[in-house]
Amino acid sequence: MVMLIYSFLLALVLVAGVPYFLFRMATSGRYRAGLASRLGFVPAALRERVASIRVERRGGGGRRPLTWVHAVSVGEVLAAARLIEEIRTGEFNRERPGMVFAVSTTTEAGQRLARERLIGCAIFYFPLDFKFVVRRYLRLLEPELVVLMESELWPRLISECAVEEIPVAVVNARISDRSFPRYMMLKALWRPLLEKVTIFLAQSDETARRLERMGAPRIETTGNIKYDANLAKETTLVTNLRLRIQGDAALIVCGSTLEGEEAMILDAWPGIVAAYPKALLVIAPRHPERFDQVALLLKERGFLALRGTTFARARVPVQQGTIFLLDTIGDLAALYRLATVAFVGGSLVSAGGHNPLEPAQAGVPVLIGPSYENFREIVEAMLANDGIAIVDKEHLGPALLGLLRSREKAHAMGSRGRELSAAQSGATARTALALLRLLPPRTDVRSGEGGQIRAAASDEVSESDNGAAAL
Repeated sequence: MVMLIYSFLLALVLVAGVPYFLFRMATSGRYRAGLASRLGFVPAALRERVASIRVERRGGGGRRPLTWVHAVSVGEVLAAARLIEEIRTGEFNRERPGMVFAVSTTTEAGQRLARERLIGCAIFYFPLDFKFVVRRYLRLLEPELVVLMESELWPRLISECAVEEIPVAVVNARISDRSFPRYMMLKALWRPLLEKVTIFLAQSDETARRLERMGAPRIETTGNIKYDANLAKETTLVTNLRLRIQGDAALIVCGSTLEGEEAMILDAWPGIVAAYPKALLVIAPRHPERFDQVALLLKERGFLALRGTTFARARVPVQQGTIFLLDTIGDLAALYRLATVAFVGGSLVSAGGHNPLEPAQAGVPVLIGPSYENFREIVEAMLANDGIAIVDKEHLGPALLGLLRSREKAHAMGSRGRELSAAQSGATARTALALLRLLPPRTDVRSGEGGQIRAAASDEVSESDNGAAAL
């Protein structure tokens, strides 16, 4: 009965939202990408890709096992990439070799990043959570395991996996301050679904306690995978920027900003550059569909800005006082390595904040606004270690300027954030081992051999697998 009500409400929301979705597709292109596959029309390219990556490389008639990983957007894709790398190279692969991955995303930004980073995987848009659509993808993928990143609880997918006896793990699980009361209000409805999840691998003890109160029966605290991030490799755009920055300029990077925050940053900017002329400013909006909107805001406010998408063709040095609009995907983490100080967005407006670990792991001092409940445990740990500072919009400018003027203070603050991140590492390996326990040892029946044998360790990804299909 609960699933019938859920399906009815989902259909109602979908139908009611058609005018909005059509408007957004017409005006911004948003939601247009992957529309057919979201509706259950599986692309031929995805079928071919799945068949290709599952082929055993060492002969025989067997197929490689497959895990379906769902990562909603950029942050979850980055965490999924770390987990997949650990599974491919760590204890998991030694015990159960040959695992391949199909990775779904919800957002276009997540899709683009997944195609870029997740080499050898099948990449596709997450389908609508209707029974016939979910079943179609389960028949195609035939996953031995389904991994949902962080807080992606899709009732129909979880229920159909339970019917098919496919283990479902919610990995790097978190329940935010904002969402927990909502879950508790509907606990009677959520509990039957949570009982179908094979295991929740929680980021923290606090999340584990919340899941227990919500009715989840199987929970393990494995830590936050985001603490395990490798330092991002320098991208071509970042290399170009580094080579063109003149002298001892100081770079302020404002990452993952949301609507309203850019205006606050620009309010503070004239005072900063007047007091510290060597300053440069980077604004990196969170959502790609807002790039042009922010460019228009800069123009209306009288600021000349370089854009990442045209920067390579400009071939001019970056003058002191320049504003740089980062309108590309996948460069922000590498750009933090150039920063003198970073501000993490989504926190001056009531959006719960974004991940402060990327700049912290680069050894950069971090400022964040008062709305950080989505990453409360991380921010509180960094606060206790003096690796981050909380500012409101009135004090953003003075705080940035203070760190520019006191490089010793900025360096010490950045070092403490990096040390905290290093001390909290290890969650990815623990998570992979927890997933390994959900699966039996792999065996293959090879033609011409009289019984079951352990599959050989997976080869390196072949050249034909070098890159995800653009689906």
